Amino acid sequence: MKRLLLPFALLLACAVAVAWPAPAAALDRNFVGSAQVDYSLVPTHHDARTFPNGFDGFTTELAGKIAVDFNDHLSANMKLCFGCHGFEADMMYFDYRIRDEINIRAGRFSPTFGAFNLRHDPANHRTSDKPLPYDMGRMLRMRQWNLGVLPSPFPDNGVEVNGTHAFGARTQVDYAVYAVAGFKGASGGSDIDFQASRSPSSYYVDNNGRPAGGGRTSVAVKLGELSDVVLGASAMYGTYDPDNKLSYLIYGGDLTLRLNRTNVRIEYLARRTEFDTANQAAWKYTIAPQRGNFFVKHGGYVEVEQPMTRDLDLILRGDGMLRDGNVAADSQLSAHSTVVRGTLGLAYVVIAGLRVKASTEVWKFSDTDETNRTFELGFHAGLVGTF
Repeated sequence: MKRLLLPFALLLACAVAVAWPAPAAALDRNFVGSAQVDYSLVPTHHDARTFPNGFDGFTTELAGKIAVDFNDHLSANMKLCFGCHGFEADMMYFDYRIRDEINIRAGRFSPTFGAFNLRHDPANHRTSDKPLPYDMGRMLRMRQWNLGVLPSPFPDNGVEVNGTHAFGARTQVDYAVYAVAGFKGASGGSDIDFQASRSPSSYYVDNNGRPAGGGRTSVAVKLGELSDVVLGASAMYGTYDPDNKLSYLIYGGDLTLRLNRTNVRIEYLARRTEFDTANQAAWKYTIAPQRGNFFVKHGGYVEVEQPMTRDLDLILRGDGMLRDGNVAADSQLSAHSTVVRGTLGLAYVVIAGLRVKASTEVWKFSDTDETNRTFELGFHAGLVGTF
C-alpha cells in the first residue's frame, strides 16, 4: 500500500506544480475579512429567551473577501459570509469600468439601494445589530414582522450599471441602475419569503423568470476638509410569486452628514407589497373591494456616532417601523402596528483590528405578545475583529 501511495503523491505534487498559476505582475490581489461574536440578553422577555422570534445568546458573523484587479478596467470580487443563515455567497461578480461614469457589474451582488448596505458588515458599523429597516435576525418578534423592510445584505444575480461624476472639486454625483432576479415568495402568497430568496436549495434561480429592476442616485457635497454631506434616493420594483401577479415596490431616501469626527445618518424606506386575496378567510380583517390587496411597511432611523476619545465611540440611535394594512388571521399584529427602539452604544478599540461593542436597547411595541408585553429591554456585548 505504501508503495502505491508514494508514486501517487509524487504524481499529485507534479500536477499541482504544473497547474499552479505563475504570478502575474499585472494582477493585484487583496484579501480582507471580519468576524464578530455577539451575546444578546433580553431579561424582560419570558425566561429571558427570545428564540424563535429573535436570536438570543451567542451569534457569530464571519466574512472573507477577495478582490482581484486584472488591469485598469477589469476587476473581480468574491465574498463568502457566515451567519444565522449558514454560509452564503454574498458577492461574486466582475466589474468592467469603461470610464468613471460607466461601470458594468455582472454576477452576484447586493443591488445598490440606500446608504446602510455599504457598511452592513459588522466591522463597518459600531453596534452589534443593524437599524430596524435593514434588520436580519436580531430584531425581537422578527417572525411576526417578517424581519425589516429590506434585510441587509440582499445578494442577488443580475447586472448593474453604475458610475460617478465630479462637478468641480466639491460636488460628486453617483448613480446605479440594475436588473436582478428579485425576491421570492409562494403562489398566492401574503408576503416576500426572505429565506427562500437567499436559499441555495433552489439553485439561486429566479422563481418567475422576470427580473426586478431599480436604481439609486446620490449627490455628495464637500463642506470642508473634514466635513461633507450626502443625499440619496433609491427604488426597486418586481414581482415575488411564481405567477408574476404579486408585486413589491421599495423606495427610500437617505442623508449622511459628517462634521469633522461626528457622523449623523438619517434614512427612511418603505415597501408596498401586494398579497393574494382569493382566500379571504386567511386574513384578519375584511378585504376592502378597492386597494385592499396590499400592505405598506415603513421604516427609518436616526443615528449619531460621536468619537469621545481616540479609541472610544459613542452611538445614539432611534429607529422604528410601521406596518399599515391587513395581516394574516393568526397574526399578533394589527392593521396599524408599530415598533420603536432606542439604542445607546459604545465601541472601544482594544488594539488595531479588534473592537469591543456594548449597547442597551429599549423596545416599545404597539401590540402585545403571548405574554401580554409591549415593552422590552435588551443588552448586547460583542467582539469584532478585522484582518
